[in-house]
Amino acid sequence: MRKFLYSVICLALSCAIFLSFASSAFAQDRLPVEIKAKAAVLMDASTGKILVKYNENQRLYPASVTKIMPLLLVAEAVDSKKISLNDRVTVSSNAASKGGSQIWLKEGEQMTVDDLLKSTAVYSANDACTALGEYLAGSEDAFVSLLNERAAQLGMSNTHFENCTGLDDTTENHLTTALDIAIMSRELLKHEMIINYTTIWMDSVRDGETELVNTNKLVRFFEGTTGLKTGTTSKAGCCISASAKRNGTHLIAVVMGSENSSDRFETAKALLNWGFSNYSTVTPVIDSTLIPPVTVINGVEAFIQPAIPRPESVLISKGRESEINQTIDLAVDVAAPVEKGQVLGSVIFKIGDESLGEYKLVAPKSVKQLTFTVVLSRVFKSLCS
Repeated sequence: MRKFLYSVICLALSCAIFLSFASSAFAQDRLPVEIKAKAAVLMDASTGKILVKYNENQRLYPASVTKIMPLLLVAEAVDSKKISLNDRVTVSSNAASKGGSQIWLKEGEQMTVDDLLKSTAVYSANDACTALGEYLAGSEDAFVSLLNERAAQLGMSNTHFENCTGLDDTTENHLTTALDIAIMSRELLKHEMIINYTTIWMDSVRDGETELVNTNKLVRFFEGTTGLKTGTTSKAGCCISASAKRNGTHLIAVVMGSENSSDRFETAKALLNWGFSNYSTVTPVIDSTLIPPVTVINGVEAFIQPAIPRPESVLISKGRESEINQTIDLAVDVAAPVEKGQVLGSVIFKIGDESLGEYKLVAPKSVKQLTFTVVLSRVFKSLCS
């Protein structure tokens, strides 16, 4: 009986493993490119649209790709004037003690936010990242709490940070997903100043004494690269969040758990190249000649011309630009008083049944109601003229 039960258990485990591999292989067969990784996502940075996904919700160790979130918090603090790039940060013993990739900061040493940011983005320096976090939040623990709070705000429901560096020798629950990394990468790219750092190939700090070479080889070898961050540990494997922009199309390729660095970069390039080959970014144009003035009933003005909004750029499959159509839904008349910003109608852009965007047509100014006093005043002015 024991031998029988043992055989059944072994058979069940073998079937489970086989089905897992078979399912993964089947999923790979349906992808437009070969994914040499545990998980991957290709996202449009402008719209957040997912173009390719593979095990996108599998929780994995992110290694130094973690640093995208610290970079986001620092960028937000700089843009909101909470801190300045010229601020000088005094390095703590905790920051100076960080292992792994580092610029060998010493306790008590001072360095600008600008140089610490550069060292974090370009060289993935753990000590520099920790120093920035402590400066922003007061302590590393407080900074990690901010990272998790911001992740929750962004809807990164499968992410939990235990530190700000991605070092995972002693962590058990420092996990995220390819989809969540794409989400925070997109948010970071909204801060244009970050590209000044993530596109650096070689630079230095300490007046040239410490050289920095970007860990992201795509910065040098892939056209249009805008960043963003690599990461490698034995637990995580080789990971990257790679972003690039061509002809107005900005894409993010997240690759997690590759067996080697070459697979990581080749998969990211394959995803990005496929995206650029199959999609284009266009900005629809509203035909203002199709939007007449709206009659104002009992208003001091008889008509009001709706303000024409500026549509945002949208991502579409290449070759379908001519298929974009617009549907205008506009009120024939509206009763006074009319408030500034009051919605008078909308314009909807579509390709087939797919909605590309809806834009409100609003009143550019207020229109008061016509009263007896106003009518009497107008009559009096006409008689006197």
